[in-house]
Amino acid sequence: MGFNLTSHLSYRVRLLLLFTLCLSVVGWATSNYLVDAIQEIPKARDFMANFNKATVLEKEETLTDKAPVKKTEVRNCPPRSPYLIGQSKLVFRADLTLEEVQAENPRVHRGRYHPEECKALQRVAILIPHRNREKHLLYLLEHLHPFLQRQQMDYGIYVVNQAGNKKFNRAKLMNVGYLEALKEENWDCFIFHDVDLVPEHDFNLYKCEDQPKHLVVGRNSTGYRLHYKGYFGGVTALTREQFFKVNGFSNNYWGWGGEDDDLRLRVELHGMKIFRPGPKVGKYTMISHTRDRGNEVNIERMKLLHQVSRVWKTDGLTSCSYKLLSVEHNPLYINITVDFWSSP
Repeated sequence: MGFNLTSHLSYRVRLLLLFTLCLSVVGWATSNYLVDAIQEIPKARDFMANFNKATVLEKEETLTDKAPVKKTEVRNCPPRSPYLIGQSKLVFRADLTLEEVQAENPRVHRGRYHPEECKALQRVAILIPHRNREKHLLYLLEHLHPFLQRQQMDYGIYVVNQAGNKKFNRAKLMNVGYLEALKEENWDCFIFHDVDLVPEHDFNLYKCEDQPKHLVVGRNSTGYRLHYKGYFGGVTALTREQFFKVNGFSNNYWGWGGEDDDLRLRVELHGMKIFRPGPKVGKYTMISHTRDRGNEVNIERMKLLHQVSRVWKTDGLTSCSYKLLSVEHNPLYINITVDFWSSP
């Protein structure tokens, strides 16, 4: 009986010792794990902090990349260009070629030019009526391109060519030039320019004013005096609105003479006054030539002039009919070719 009791107590002690030993092992393992985990927490915190920082930087870089880049605003050109030289001595070389004129004007593209250093105050279309005057056109282009560039003009040169063998109609060609040029650009100012007149003084600015402008105050063929009182021919400048207001030129002047006086009367009927530069500035050289065949004096011109006040609303831009044959963008000018199939 005593032996059994002693054995039973011994067995319970062994179980208690075994249980205690197990608890010790579990406690030791748990403590090591917790220590390691506690040591890893700062590393995890550092990783998350670095991750969040990188994410913020990436977002900032993305926003910076997508931020709009402001273009440098180009200032307006001054009212008077610093490149003007005043009076020029004009020379017309017999052996001049179109390739030479192109080489001298590398910044003219498809008949157009604009200054790069500033924004021009106006967009100006030069309209030149033309037929069988290639040499005169070449001389005009040679001098007109650098002349306009010195004035810091944003411009395009349109040569309006009349095809066929009908009588020449300068005025109607001007109307065509106005209508076709506006299909390409909303021009502010139009210069109506004879092909045989070359400007001598670059203070004679090719821009429009508050009133219609007549630029040919004098020319070599008239002793640099106004051709006659009320003369409004050769080279004139009207804004887009001014020309539209008077309904453009008449379409009925076939042959030479009368159309300029008709336009002057239209201007005066609308209460506008003609502006001219000073006589020392408004100087031109007329290239000598004989009268063209098909451009004989218009014997009906005086009769037509007496009808201006009655017909200006129906005879002009609103009634300008023509057949457009081609529009070609040459390096130095835009060539518009038309046919007036219904002319006399």
